[in-house]
Amino acid sequence: MTIQIIETEPTDIEVIPLIEELSAELGKRFGDTGKNSFQGWDGQSTKSVFVKASLRNEVVGCGAIRPISSDIAEVKRMFSKYSRKGIGGKVLNYLEDKAKALEYKEVWLETRRLNQEACAFYLKNGYKEIPNYGKYIGNEKAICFGKLISNQKNNE
Repeated sequence: MTIQIIETEPTDIEVIPLIEELSAELGKRFGDTGKNSFQGWDGQSTKSVFVKASLRNEVVGCGAIRPISSDIAEVKRMFSKYSRKGIGGKVLNYLEDKAKALEYKEVWLETRRLNQEACAFYLKNGYKEIPNYGKYIGNEKAICFGKLISNQKNNE
């Protein structure tokens, strides 16, 4: 079956239960729901994108990018309801392609150091560990990853 990626908003009635499932899972496993890291979503920004993944008419994944700077997008609220079905990879690829189209040069993200599945997923998808940024600086529980998505030539 084909996984469909659809641009939407985190307030989409089909997405809300998925985001709640993500928050509950993170809270149970790591003691923090991650909700505070996703406050202030600006759906009006042309540089922010939220998507849902649908498989057989079921919403099975989600993810977002939003600007850190004019050149750097941040990946947020990545979640796949089912493991090892290609959902996360499909969402991430879509978000990276969208980030390129929006002229970002890099994509950054944060996850918990203890979240070994997420760390392995991002490393497998070409991300490298970077110094913690923003509110994650000094947070020993956080690990940050980045990926260069633009090989734009320097116009000197």
